[in-house]
Amino acid sequence: MKYSLSDLGWSSHFAAQHAADPSFAPFRISAVHRDRLIGISPGGETPLLTPNRSSGDFTVGDWVLVDENQRVQHLLERRSVLQRRAAGTGAEPQLIAANVDVLFIVSSCNADFNLPRLERYLALAHQAGCYPVVVLTKADTCEDPGSYVTRAEELGPFLTVLAINAFRPEDIAQVLSWCPKGQTGALVGSSGVGKTTLANGMTGHRDATAPIREDDARGRHTTTARAVRRLRNGGWLIDTPGMRALRLMDAQEGVDEVFSDVAELASACRFSDCQHISEPGCAVQKAIAEGSLDPSRLERWRKLRREDRRNSETIAQSRARNKAFGKMVRSVMLDKKSRKGF
Repeated sequence: MKYSLSDLGWSSHFAAQHAADPSFAPFRISAVHRDRLIGISPGGETPLLTPNRSSGDFTVGDWVLVDENQRVQHLLERRSVLQRRAAGTGAEPQLIAANVDVLFIVSSCNADFNLPRLERYLALAHQAGCYPVVVLTKADTCEDPGSYVTRAEELGPFLTVLAINAFRPEDIAQVLSWCPKGQTGALVGSSGVGKTTLANGMTGHRDATAPIREDDARGRHTTTARAVRRLRNGGWLIDTPGMRALRLMDAQEGVDEVFSDVAELASACRFSDCQHISEPGCAVQKAIAEGSLDPSRLERWRKLRREDRRNSETIAQSRARNKAFGKMVRSVMLDKKSRKGF
């Protein structure tokens, strides 16, 4: 099937950049492999070469300009980018997807439902510049799906939350309405929440699904790689593997957007460096005392901000911090030994 550039998500944002190099052809990245990229254009899918750059510099959803030899010459500036800190001890970011308009945050109406995890994904969406839509699957297996919707809606004003049965066409149509023709959506969520079933319903594909464990409603990974797929209504979907750990990175603005109530209170404290513990004039502690702020929400805000600061450190900063901590420990130990000797 052939598509126009606008069908693929092309917009004036990319057209303005293409105007600087009109001799090259635009392609959208539909898959990333170790030694090559797969690009899609109005002419169909084509393997692309990546000179002088690692394929890790690109991600699914990127727009690139390609020469006549199918060699990538330019990576166009992204409108949005989803990323996290890579696993391990390094400080490198791991790209998840780019140029996503709508982020479908998938959870389920069972034991997998987890508000702190939803807050984490919402921070990712806000930092990336995507519109978040929370999709609660398996509503047909729950006596009161509305209770899950209410709890999720409390995470932010005007937050869109859908409770669905992914096997019902009318429920799938409701989700599809948030990602119309020419728009790109991405699915994120932990394993076992029904992302593959939902993606099958949205795209018409028939990827295999895996059963979940009865004790904790968790499942195994069935999606193992990111790929762009055509939606039934003409949009595009990037399905991502289930994430056991989403390590936020450079996401302070996204975290503060999710916790806008806490951030607004913090800005009203008497002291700009208030730790919101027992300082005089602390607007946050005042709100907790008055019952208008749940102390657990403050703790979750603190946790995500601490994590983001740590994950956003460069390797040099991390080494410097660990070195300073080591010096402090050695100093304390030497002081104890000298006291004992005395």
